Amino acid sequence: MGGRADPRFGAPPPEKAVTVLTVSDCERDLDCLSEIFRHSRWRMLSAGSCGEAFRVLQSHRIPVVVCEHSLPDGNWRSVLNRLAQSAEQPLLIVASRQADDRLWAEVLNLGGYDVLSKPFDRSEAVRVIAAAWLHWRQRRAAHAMRGEPAERVFRATA
Repeated sequence: MGGRADPRFGAPPPEKAVTVLTVSDCERDLDCLSEIFRHSRWRMLSAGSCGEAFRVLQSHRIPVVVCEHSLPDGNWRSVLNRLAQSAEQPLLIVASRQADDRLWAEVLNLGGYDVLSKPFDRSEAVRVIAAAWLHWRQRRAAHAMRGEPAERVFRATA
């Protein structure tokens, strides 16, 4: 894990390809997402804990984060709070086996983007992650057209 890019993916610039940070300590979930992305040009980085995710976020531009509901050193709320402090303001998607209306409402109310049910369904994962990336990209482009610096861009829309 350690924030390494999956070698099966190319490394196009973040504005041209979906870059996703998966935060999970479950190898099965990481393998499933790798398999889902295998036939795409999406770039996947991974972290097994909140602390590791925070280190990856400091060194990479990450538009979308898919985070496990619970982690060894925190949970999705810990990651969301850190993302809110980032100039890039990546969008958070929470992954959970207990994905229900209550969790979905909580995630949205606290500023997350969406919830993915586990085990992952390929078409649903692709749809949700692609929509999050497009939303991030469009938000960034709209503010850039107005000449706003990145820090203001994302603080204004959080």
